[in-house]
Amino acid sequence: MEVEIACPKCDWQPQAGSRWQCTCGHSWNTFDTGGTCPRCLHRWHDTQCLSCAGWSPHLDWYRNLDQWVAEQLVAELQPVAR
Repeated sequence: MEVEIACPKCDWQPQAGSRWQCTCGHSWNTFDTGGTCPRCLHRWHDTQCLSCAGWSPHLDWYRNLDQWVAEQLVAELQPVAR
């Protein structure tokens, strides 16, 4: 299952060129770094939607994340052929 990124409030999906600005002035795509500014290393726990302006916990933007993690764990726990 593919992890998708979308605003939990309005379903807007950011594109690769979408940019957020940190309080240090740096502009970047927050989903490239999991919400951490690459310049000052501030970790944003909440992310503001560029469409509806609502704030949501950064992790809530990732859809199907639980299913993806479960699939990775199942694959990792498969017995190793000897």
